[in-house]
Amino acid sequence: MINKELRIGVIGVGAIGTEHIKRINHKIKGARVVGIYDVLEEEKKQLADEMGIMFYGSGEDLISSDDVDAILITSIDETHADYVLKALAQEKYVFCEKPLAIDSQSCAKIVEAEVKCGRRLVQVGFMRRYDKGYMELKKLIESKSYGEVLMLHCAHRNPESGLHYTTPMSIIQTAVHEIDVLHWLLQDDYVSVESILPKKQTKMTHTNLHDPQILVLETKNGVVIQLEIFVNCQFGYDIKCEVVCENGELGLVDPHYTYVKHNFSNQTPISPDWQTRFKEAYDTEFQLWVNGVLNHKLEGPSSWDGYVASVITTAGTESTNKGEKIKVMLQEKPSIY
Repeated sequence: MINKELRIGVIGVGAIGTEHIKRINHKIKGARVVGIYDVLEEEKKQLADEMGIMFYGSGEDLISSDDVDAILITSIDETHADYVLKALAQEKYVFCEKPLAIDSQSCAKIVEAEVKCGRRLVQVGFMRRYDKGYMELKKLIESKSYGEVLMLHCAHRNPESGLHYTTPMSIIQTAVHEIDVLHWLLQDDYVSVESILPKKQTKMTHTNLHDPQILVLETKNGVVIQLEIFVNCQFGYDIKCEVVCENGELGLVDPHYTYVKHNFSNQTPISPDWQTRFKEAYDTEFQLWVNGVLNHKLEGPSSWDGYVASVITTAGTESTNKGEKIKVMLQEKPSIY
């Protein structure tokens, strides 16, 4: 039984975990963070003391605590699947930042475990679905006012990435956002993925990173998506989505509301990072998740969506390695989704 106020425990308190704690405790109605766990014990114990919340000795202790109603997982990617499965074993609601798991087999196990529970308990952190621009695009597409969708031209550009960033990460950690949100926009499954490596940039790269990359995705209905992934573009955090229809084109704009005309130029700002670009989307995402948990009706991105995204990112990295188009097939979708 969940009280009127949702008590949340957070596993993994790095940059995004800390941001989410602040968001929940200061912006979101109907919830508060009551406990945390992180492998950096001494540092995060101090943070817990500063916030006036409980520090747990392990993720397992936090999950099983009677004082915690729901779990937020923002730990490193490799730990996600294990923590989600342990939360499901306790039949507790869990919000897991993307990816749901680092491989599609682990995602399938989560789907199976959730189906055994008989209801949706998991939501995955694909916040793009809550961005005003994407939501408006979805309404325009579904209106059929511009005919059928024929193709999409998209880009996911980051100003820079660290030396730890590798070629597969561009698909698994970066392109995964488009892979989910475009699947949601079109309501159309993917049937193939092809990775193309254009000329490699020379200024901000290293041996283990080919930057930029291009993914070409095809759907069951014949829509072709061209997705550029450029993680060291240097000029800003630039997200593009152009939807070409039979008699019109739909697209996103960067959500800035001012421009500057000066010295014979007309300048419009570009977002500096993902926190700035999708700040409102994160706020909306968490408020609706809390509302869904309190009403026992989750409607956000599901374990199935996490599984679909993982199948496609796995195929994308396979295409990079083999240099060929990869056909994809999904398991049968369970009725609870």
